[in-house]
Amino acid sequence: MSSPHYRPPQQARSRESLQKVLTSAEHVLSAGGLDDFTVAAVAEHAGVSVGAIYRRFPGKEQLLEAVKDQLLETLETDVREALSSAAPDLRSVVVAFTGAMADAFAGHTRAFPELLSVQSAEGAERGLRALDVVQRAFVDAARPHLEPDAGDAVRFAARSVIGACVHRAASCQAWPDGLGWDQWASRTADMALAYLGAEV
Repeated sequence: MSSPHYRPPQQARSRESLQKVLTSAEHVLSAGGLDDFTVAAVAEHAGVSVGAIYRRFPGKEQLLEAVKDQLLETLETDVREALSSAAPDLRSVVVAFTGAMADAFAGHTRAFPELLSVQSAEGAERGLRALDVVQRAFVDAARPHLEPDAGDAVRFAARSVIGACVHRAASCQAWPDGLGWDQWASRTADMALAYLGAEV
């Protein structure tokens, strides 16, 4: 992982220590939200000194950005892997895409809304880049199973799934829909397939 928000570690032990800090940071954020998110709380959970975190990160804003960057990298990787292992038909591709999106957000239902609420301009740009990556991955996987002129429809379907997923993650605590993430993924896949079937 490479990020402008901290000095990247060079040694395996240092990478493990950084991962421990980022995992603890996400835990603290998920458990108590931004109000309880402090470098001291992260250090305590990770079992490291506050100084060890400050040697890596200038402040808690950079630590938050690093957590977000890691989650977005995981999202990109998980979507690519799910699409590459999907069976070669449109339904399998759409189901793999919605499932991967749901899985990425399901494990971080408290962290994502908190991170989305404090985005810097740079953080928002990184988020948009990640969404573009997953959109392109879906379009590339779905396009061989559709008519050659279906590009606009495929991109619209991708953006609709992505937008619905991000919105659900951002609002599910305050505005629950009564569905599990797996149910959401299944229904969203059916909706995307119905749209694509009607448009192409």
